[in-house]
This record gives sequence, structure tokens and C-alpha cells, in this order.
Amino acid sequence: MVDYHAANQAYQYGPSSGGNGTGGGGGMGDYMAQEDDWDRDLLLDPAWEKQQRKTFTAWCNSHLRKAGTQIENIDEDFRDGLKLMLLLEVISGERLPKPERGKMRVHKINNVNKALDFIASKGVKLVSIGAEEIVDGNAKMTLGMIWTIILRFAIQDISVEETSAKEGLLLWCQRKTAPYKNVNVQNFHISWKDGLAFNALIHRHRPELIEYDKLRKDDPVTNLNNAFEVAEKYLDIPKMLDAEDIVNTARPDEKAIMTYVSSFYHAFSGAQKAETAANRICKVLAVNQENEHLMEDYERLASDLLEWIRRTIPWLEDRVPQKTIQEMQQKLEDFRDYRRVHKPPKVQEKCQLEINFNTLQTKLRLSNRPAFMPSEGRMVSDINNGWQHLEQAEKGYEEWLLNEIRRLERLDHLAEKFRQKASIHEAWTDGKEAMLKHRDYETATLSDIKALIRKHEAFESDLAAHQDRVEQIAAIAQELNELDYYDSHNVNTRCQKICDQWDNLGSLTHSRREALEKTEKQLETIDQLHLEYAKRAAPFNNWMESAMEDLQDMFIVHTIEEIEGLISAHDQFKSTLPDADREREAILAIHKEAQRIAESNHIKLSGSNPYTSVTPQIINSKWEKLVPKRDHALLEEQSKQQSNEHLRRQFASQANMVGPWIQTKMEEIGRISIEMNGTLEDQLSHLKQYERSIVDYKPNLDLLEQQHQLIQEALIFDNKHTNYTMEHLRVGWEQLLTTIARTINEVENQILTRDAKGISQEQMQEFRASFNHFDKDHGGALGPEEFKACLISLGYDVENDRQGDAEFNRIMSVVDPNHSGLVTFQAFIDFMSRETTDTDTADQVIASFKVLAGDKNFITAEELRRELPPDQAEYCIARMAPYQGPDAAPGALDYKSFSTALYGESDL
Repeated sequence: MVDYHAANQAYQYGPSSGGNGTGGGGGMGDYMAQEDDWDRDLLLDPAWEKQQRKTFTAWCNSHLRKAGTQIENIDEDFRDGLKLMLLLEVISGERLPKPERGKMRVHKINNVNKALDFIASKGVKLVSIGAEEIVDGNAKMTLGMIWTIILRFAIQDISVEETSAKEGLLLWCQRKTAPYKNVNVQNFHISWKDGLAFNALIHRHRPELIEYDKLRKDDPVTNLNNAFEVAEKYLDIPKMLDAEDIVNTARPDEKAIMTYVSSFYHAFSGAQKAETAANRICKVLAVNQENEHLMEDYERLASDLLEWIRRTIPWLEDRVPQKTIQEMQQKLEDFRDYRRVHKPPKVQEKCQLEINFNTLQTKLRLSNRPAFMPSEGRMVSDINNGWQHLEQAEKGYEEWLLNEIRRLERLDHLAEKFRQKASIHEAWTDGKEAMLKHRDYETATLSDIKALIRKHEAFESDLAAHQDRVEQIAAIAQELNELDYYDSHNVNTRCQKICDQWDNLGSLTHSRREALEKTEKQLETIDQLHLEYAKRAAPFNNWMESAMEDLQDMFIVHTIEEIEGLISAHDQFKSTLPDADREREAILAIHKEAQRIAESNHIKLSGSNPYTSVTPQIINSKWEKLVPKRDHALLEEQSKQQSNEHLRRQFASQANMVGPWIQTKMEEIGRISIEMNGTLEDQLSHLKQYERSIVDYKPNLDLLEQQHQLIQEALIFDNKHTNYTMEHLRVGWEQLLTTIARTINEVENQILTRDAKGISQEQMQEFRASFNHFDKDHGGALGPEEFKACLISLGYDVENDRQGDAEFNRIMSVVDPNHSGLVTFQAFIDFMSRETTDTDTADQVIASFKVLAGDKNFITAEELRRELPPDQAEYCIARMAPYQGPDAAPGALDYKSFSTALYGESDL
């Protein structure tokens, strides 16, 4: 007896391509029950026996050669059990019990029994096959035993789409040969007679070895020999059948063909595994590429929006005032243009950015990827903070503009008042210096001197009356200086000139009075009547001039009440006119009396009153112009304020309609978002119809903007008829658009979650119903106790015991990672979808790469380009780090760290 363990102990047996040495195979027993015809069919077809002998012998030798031996006669060489045990060790990779030494029949039977026991230990039922028949060289039993071994170790593990071994092998052949003309694999006998199926299998996996288009269906021997020779030479598959035996047999042996075909399957199984692994990797990479594209889009959009905010805020914070109302009104118009044209698209961009961010996070959760963390400074919170700063600057800028316009309006009013008073004063002083310097008293008669003295006294009275006007002019100039009027230099220059002239007039008046008084003693007579007229006419004329100046004084009002107050004051002034008219009549009566006396005494007057330049015509002319112009100005301003009041009421009427409408829609959206009516698609359709109805309401807001612009152009700064401002309504409208868009996006994400995770509509409705039932306050979120009750209603064991509390804490860490104490519906749906579906993992991706790498710990660029589509291969090569292990080869890449990064690092 030869101890083949001792003879071959230097050889290390490994698992062959035919099996992995594992037990089991419940399906094998059934298959053997169907296929086992050895006991029922006592006579074996001679042609089939010949084919089986050749095929089974070649198959056995393909494994025995690994142990440095072979068989010549299958029913003779296995009789002592030694090579049979050796064959089982080679194909299983396991050690069998030590064979017995000796050449007696009992030793042979014991060795064969050890082999049969090992086969039985693998879950194989050996029907009517005993050790004695094998030892006696029973060909039928020996072939049956070898077929059993082939089934167990070469065919049993073949399964395609959960089919049985035989059906799986047949389905694999059908799929691989489907594209080839003249090939139709339906069985393991006549479908292979013309040899085209064997050639098609080789060409499908190694097209460079076969010129398939040159093969002819009517030349089966050539076809079979070509396939068998190529398989033996290039695929290490020994020739197991003769072409002539197959062609000359009406129905080739099924077991022989299956054995031969299984060798092709195992020869190409590595390629099949590589294809499966490549498909998994392609799927993972496609998801990652799409997510990276979405991340890049978010970063770009966020950068653009933040840059726009960064550029806009300094413009809104620029508080450098302009010199004129026109310049400030242009700034206000620029600001309105920004509100109407430039800001609305940015509001939409901000809303779309938040929607894109939520969609991206949902896709990352669905693909078992880490959450997306935008680069520093580009978080949604950063954008919201920047937006809040923008709106604060916007509000402050508008208030500043309106205050500046009011300030400049006040300045323009004061400046115009200064110019008016200065012009009146300058007109009065025109020629006064020349008159005071005139030395007419040197040649005058006594009466003329007295007249000059009286005239000078009247001038002094007039001069004193003008003192108030000069002081008013100086006070206005001082106020303009304090308010930083842009033309203060010219105002100060003119005011200084008036003051200097006034001082000079005072000095000249004093000098002239001294000169007239010096010569007064030389004059006796003066016309007392003219003197009395002059004394009364001068102050009356000055009163009329002051009254006219007051009546011509500019006024500024903002309300109908203010103009009515001015009209009332004017009416009060007109009530004093009868007394003034009586004074006017008395003064005119003095003049008439002087005329009467002169006429009655035939006195020829030399001309006008020598004591005054105020004639009755002047008094009457000024008296006639005293009131009507002021009446017209007040009535015009009253009409303007009535128009402003109409604008206020018009805006208030529209605002009081739009404001409650926006509030109502906000409440309705909140109610819709927590209700469950119909499918998610129904809800989405309903929300989009609701969104269209909101967008259709936009003309009402546009009308309000137009009315608001009219109010601002009219410089109306308050409105007691409404509590709504245009700013409040704009913010409410933007919030309404953002809220409906976010609600639509939440439903779209729920649909995305449902479809990606395979959640049925009934499950989604059950989740929503459970969530709404425990959301008592309809706030869209559940507290811990509410969430626990919801879980219990869905069948989760989270009762108040140690195990239940631990499970509940685990679930809370998933749905509320930030420990906010609230569970949103989206987080609830994400959790339920993860509980009910499977996703790919980093370990699965690593295993797939390992298959492509041929079981190495690294992979090369050439292998990636050979196994993956070009774009995904280059994607991996660009992102894989060099492999640093001790077994690294040139150009080795680390696929393990890359696969882990897909699931564990957020910066990939």
C-alpha cells in the first residue's frame, strides 16, 4: 500500500475552481433524486458510456495533475481508493482521513468508504453506490460516483437568478450565446452538436481567440475541434470529448456535455465576478459624481449670491449726503430700481439655493453618503446671515434717504426764504446811500430844509422798521450754516454785504441828520398837513410791506390739517383788514384835505409830497395786491394735500386687502403641509396649483408698489389709515413665495425617498398618518415622548425598560443627531426608509474592487481602464491615493481608502 500523503506531502493542495470545500446543499439532494438514473437504468448506452469515460477521465486528470498524477482507466485506477481520495482532497481543499496501507480487498474497500463518507458529509445522497462495486471495477457505478462528485464540486454552486444548478448553468450559456447567429442553446445534448455554441462561449469572453464569422453551421467537426483545441491551448481546459463521437451520436450524453461546459463556466467565472463588481462600482461612482456636481453647483451659486450681497451692502451703507434734492431723489430712484429689478431675482436664487441644498442632502442620505458640508463661509446659515445684514442695511438706507430729502427740502425752503427777504431788502436799500450822501440842503430854502428834515425823520422811521428784516436775514443765514447748506458761502457773502451796508446806512443817516439839524434853525415853515400824511403813510406803508412779505412767505405742510390751519390763520389776518382800511382811508383823507386846501386857496403845489415818497397811488396799489395772491397759494396747497390724502387712502385700501391675504395664505400653507390628502403626487399637484394661484396674485402687489411709489414721489411720510408698510408687505410676500417653494420641495424629497427606497404609497400614508396623529400641536415636529408613542404604534419595542430605552436612545441619535429635542417628518421618513431598505456599503464596494484587482490589496490604472467605463475609470484614478503596502507594485492604487472615503469623509 502506497501512502500518497507521504509521497505528496511537499505539495500544498488548494481549493480548485470546482468547489470551496463548504458543506450544505439541500437542493443537491433534490437534484440528485431527479438525475440519479444509475439504479433504474441497468444498461448504459455504449455511445454515452464512451463519452462519459472520456469526459470524466479528462475532468479527473485536470485536477489530479495538480498533485502530480493522473489516471488512464477510470474504472480500474480508482479501485484501491488512493487516487479517489487524492482527487477529493484536490478539488475540496480539505484533508481526508489517512488511507490504510496494504493491498488486500478490505484495505481497498475501507479507503473507498472513506472517500464515499467524505462525499456524503457534503450533503450528497449516494444511491446504490457502494465501495464493493467500485473496488470490483463496476464501470456503471464508477461513472455514477464520478458524476456525483462533478455535480457536487463543479456544478452545484452554479446559480443564476436563484435557479437550480443545472438550470443556472443552462441560463448562463443562453445569456452568453444570445447575440450569436445560428446558436440556440435549449439543452445539454443536441444544442451543442454543431460546435457553434462552444465557439460562441469562447468568443464572448476571449474574442481574439476565435474568428466566429468564418465558422459554418454545416461543418460541425471543424467547429468542435476548433473550440476544443483553443480551450486546451489558451484556457487550460483539457479536451474531454472527440468531435466525431458527438457528431456521430444522435443525442450526445448530457452529463458529458454538462461536465465539459462547467469547465468553461469556471474558466470564465472570474470575468463574470469582475463584471458584477464593475457594475456595482460604476453605480456607486455615478451617484458620487452626480452628488459632486450638485455640490459644485451649490458652491458656485452660494459664492455668486454672497458676492452680490458683499457688493450690495457697502452701496446700501453709503450715507454720504448729496447737495441737492434732485441728487438725493436720483438716489431714491436708484434704490427703487434695485428693489424692483435687481433684488427679486436674488430672492429667487436664495430660495432655489436652499431647495438645491435640501435635495442634495436627501440624495446623500438615500445613497448612504455623509451629509454635505459647504466650504467655510458658504453655509446656508452664512447666506441667511448675509441676507439679514443686507435687509437691515436696506431698511436703514431707505430711512436715511427720506430723512435727507426732508432735510434738503427744509434747507431749500430756508434758502429761498433768505433770497426773498434779501432781495426785498436790497431793493429797498437801492439808492439809499446816494440819497443820504446828497448835499441838497446846502442850496435849499427854509421850507425845503424843513421838508428834508421831515423826510429824513420819515426815513429814519422806515430804517428802524427794516431792522427786523435785517435780523431775520442774519438769523436765516445762521440756520443755513448750522444745517450745513451746500451754498453757505454765497449766503454768508450776501448776508455780510447786507450787514455791512446796513451799518453804513446807519452811519450815513446819523451824519445827514446832524447836517439837517444844523441848518434847521434857518428854516421856518413846513406844510403840517403833508408832514402828518408822511408820518402816517410811512408806517402804514411799512406795515403793508411787512404784511405782503409775510403773505409771500413760503410755507411747507404735509397734511390737510396743517394747510387748514394756515387757511384759518389767514382768515384771522383778513379779519383785521377793516381797521387797516379805516387807517388807509384816514391817510388818504389827509392827502385829499391838503389838495382841497391848495385848490381852495389857489396854491400851486410843486409836485408830490416833499416829506414822503409814499403816494396815495402806491398805498392803493399795495392794498389791492395784499390778499388775493396769498389766497391762491393756500387754495393750491389745499388741493395738493387733498390729493395726498387720496393717495394715502388708496394705498391703505389695497394694503389692507393684500396684508391679510398674505397672512391667510401663510396659515393655509402651514395647514396643507401637515395634512394627508391623497398620494404624494396628488399633494404635489395641489401645492403647485396653490403656488400658481399665489403667483397669479402678484399683480395686486405690483399695483401696491405703484401706489407706494406715487406716495413717495409726493413726499408723504405717514399714513394713519393702515398699519401695513410697503416694507412689511414685501417681506411677507417673499416669505410666502419661499414657504410654498420649500413645502413643494419637502414633498418632492418625500417622493424621491419613497421611490429610491421602494416605499409603497400605503407605507408612506401610514407613516404620515402616524406622524400627524401624534403631532398634536400641528407644528410639523414630534417631541421625544410623542415620537416614542408613534414608534410603539408602528410596532417598535421601545417600552420603558432597559432594553426599550436603549433602543429608543439609538433611534433618537439617528433622527435627532443635533439633540434639538424635535423630530421632523423628513427625519422620520429617512429613518423609516433606512429601516425597511438596504443600501450599498463601503465593505461591499471594497469587495467589488478586490474582485477587479484579482484578490490583490491594490489595483492598477490599467485594470481600472479595462474593467470600468472610461469616464468612471479616470474618475477613480484621479482620486485614488498610491498604495503604500509592503506588497505594492509600480503604479499601485489604494482602493480601500478610496471606498471608505466615499462613505466616511465629507470632503471627497
